[in-house]
Amino acid sequence: MAAPKRGRSASAQSKPGRSLALILIAIVALTGGMFLSGNTTPRLGIDLAGGTSITLKAKADQGSAINKANMDTAVDIMNRRVNGLGVSEAEVQTQGNDNIIVNIPKGTNSKEAQQQVGTTAKLYFRPVLASEPSGAGAQSPSPSASPSGSSSPKPSASPSHSASSKEKASSSSTASPKASATSQGRAVTGALKAGSTPSPSGSASGSSTPKATPSASAGASAEAAKLQAQYAALDCTKPDQRAKVGGAAKPGDPTVACGQIKKVWYKYVLGPAAVDGTEVKNAAARFDTQGASGWQVVMNFTSSGSKKFADVTGQLAKNQAPQNEFGIVLDGEVVSSPYVSQAITGGQAEISGSFTQQDAQSLANMLSYGALPLSFQEQSVTTVTAALGGEQLHAGLLAGAIGLGLVVLYLVVYYRGLSLVAMASLLVSAILTYVIMSLLGPAIHFALNLPAVCGAIVAIGITADSFIVYFERIRDEIREGRSLRPAVERAWPRARRTILVSDFVSFLAAAVLFIVTVGKVQGFAFTLGLTTVLDVVVVFLFTKPLMTLLARRKFFAGGHKWSGLDPKSLGAKPPLRRTRRPAGPVAGSVDPKEA
Repeated sequence: MAAPKRGRSASAQSKPGRSLALILIAIVALTGGMFLSGNTTPRLGIDLAGGTSITLKAKADQGSAINKANMDTAVDIMNRRVNGLGVSEAEVQTQGNDNIIVNIPKGTNSKEAQQQVGTTAKLYFRPVLASEPSGAGAQSPSPSASPSGSSSPKPSASPSHSASSKEKASSSSTASPKASATSQGRAVTGALKAGSTPSPSGSASGSSTPKATPSASAGASAEAAKLQAQYAALDCTKPDQRAKVGGAAKPGDPTVACGQIKKVWYKYVLGPAAVDGTEVKNAAARFDTQGASGWQVVMNFTSSGSKKFADVTGQLAKNQAPQNEFGIVLDGEVVSSPYVSQAITGGQAEISGSFTQQDAQSLANMLSYGALPLSFQEQSVTTVTAALGGEQLHAGLLAGAIGLGLVVLYLVVYYRGLSLVAMASLLVSAILTYVIMSLLGPAIHFALNLPAVCGAIVAIGITADSFIVYFERIRDEIREGRSLRPAVERAWPRARRTILVSDFVSFLAAAVLFIVTVGKVQGFAFTLGLTTVLDVVVVFLFTKPLMTLLARRKFFAGGHKWSGLDPKSLGAKPPLRRTRRPAGPVAGSVDPKEA
């Protein structure tokens, strides 16, 4: 029974190159992925790059439970608000069960961010005066397409009690002619001059062209010209332009806005707000089991909202596309723009189209929670200037360099030639850590903050400790009188067990710390856990195979004075005599690990 084990062990020992090739291939693949993705440096946290970090704690005092759905909805709304500040690389994420961390990079007004991030979002229903695809791919001379011109059907709004009206709405939209960009511009200008934009108090049968004084007419003309110029110059595919439109508009004023429909950005001219989001009582996503509409959103209005919605849809139904649409605008961005073909009365309406379940649920959440579904209490606000962040990064890197230098110095003095193995292993571990951190930035929004740097510095000691355990086991075997090659193999089982137990304890501590803490301490825990896992990988796939190869070299195998494995310096006993082991009970008592 012992012979096969020795055979497998000998086979594994004779091919350490496989393990070395495996880890080198992994390093090359990860490094190549890092350069191909363009993320060649780790993302820096607020405390290193500079910026503002806001920690908010949820409170269930609005009749809503603190659960994953409500927290995700709050994160989505806050994300829109942060993006509305015109910042880039902002980060809004949940931590724990009831905390949200908002990290805003440098260059942002921290007071403005602090005021806006946790406040109630603004939701309005605005009539669409003009819309068309935005960006380099949009051609103004071609027929102007509202979102209904996309490859998927345009969402339509209809009374929830009538299935036939939905079909009629869809067919009337496809039959109506599309206006060109020029004719849309004239229609917008005419609508703004005449003041015929639907309003909450407007009547479906009322006059659409009220009399205006010359001064009022001149003011409307100037306003229309300015709005038309903004609309013509707007490119919604550019984040910096999207951040400057829509959000600051007053409810009673027309505005330009952007919206993404089926991954295509559209630009809009919107009339004054016809219905406020607070007048939506509730909204829900449901699947139409009786018709062909698929997933749809059903919304219910309050009594005042029901009348306003009936008035505005009655006026919109008389217009041609895209002026028969109303935009659902959240914080200045159009999240949906369904069209109508008749007045929607009764206080309940459906929005149907080519919705997926996720799309329908997302729109329902926005309609239901135009305001945040939970209230939040500010726990902490940390603002770090870019200069201070740079100083902290420099200090952290300096501390890491000093710690690494001291570890290397100790290894060289005490282990001499063996220190080359330790330094090569530390280098491999450092490369893997750097590359993985760079890739995790865009993948999971990992940011290297100051506690994370501290975790990496602590990891240097943990990694060096694994090498020391293995080296000391090898030296113990040499002191027993064995030559280097069998000493390397006999020391490995015992060292391996100790290394695994030690790393498991470190990883368990890091995991517990990551779960129970909130904020920057999680950066320390994450880095400590990551480097602990990499320590196991490097020891098993690099350090041990490298020692097996070096044990075949005369410098180490012969016990050179500077190899760190000199039997005389270690006080080795006389060499063990090779004798045949007796058969029977004695052979059965052989330690399987030694076999």
